[in-house]
Amino acid sequence: MTARLARLGSALTPLAGVVVLLALWQLLHLSGAVDALLLPAPEAMMRALWNGFVTGPMAFDFLQTVWRTTLAFGIAAVIGIPTGIVLGASPQLYRSVEFVVDFFRSTPASAMFPLFLVLFGVGDEAKIYVASFGALLVILFNVAYGVMNARKTRILAARSMGASPARIMRDVIFWESLPQTFIGLRNGVSLALVIIIVAEMFIGSSDGLGHRLIEAQMLFRMPTMYAAIFAAGALGYGLNWLFALLERRVVHWGGR
Repeated sequence: MTARLARLGSALTPLAGVVVLLALWQLLHLSGAVDALLLPAPEAMMRALWNGFVTGPMAFDFLQTVWRTTLAFGIAAVIGIPTGIVLGASPQLYRSVEFVVDFFRSTPASAMFPLFLVLFGVGDEAKIYVASFGALLVILFNVAYGVMNARKTRILAARSMGASPARIMRDVIFWESLPQTFIGLRNGVSLALVIIIVAEMFIGSSDGLGHRLIEAQMLFRMPTMYAAIFAAGALGYGLNWLFALLERRVVHWGGR
């Protein structure tokens, strides 16, 4: 019984921060320190969130954002993982493109919006491709770093047993690089979501959480604005949790 209660307490511990945040929000609203129009009560936000998903357009907006993020991340992963493996396997090749990778990785994705608008117009293509571009560089960098830092002892052991370079890459280096690859994937999917949300806000959108958020702000529908922020945050947290769970299942041997 005690062990069960301990497990229940451990599972509920993360909710403590949520409760404290909502309590502080409610106290700030009741104190009048912030105009009630700008900071509605938490229950008003939750009501707007419920109504938006049940009878309003927010469920569709949510799915549109999920679809764009998934597609952008998928493109980035399909290109970034094999390219990162190839670059990481050849340090000389990586050094030849290191400046370009680091330069664009350090460039804010929002600065690339005009270029992608010129190339792809104001449709979904521009949003998806600019998010793919940002996530691709993060994934590629982490995969290459993981490959270059694979444990040399295991590579040498495989070579001493007569393994071919292709088999060493497949059976040793690939698995050794997986922990760093998953770091890149987690960062990549988070970045893809951020870029998609911002693109939905500012690149001619008629749907998506970013569009819903900026429209609510312009129309002073504050409960809906906070509801869209909450939905976007919940989506980001859910994606991160999903990849963390997948990482624990796939790379359970990491660090050993």
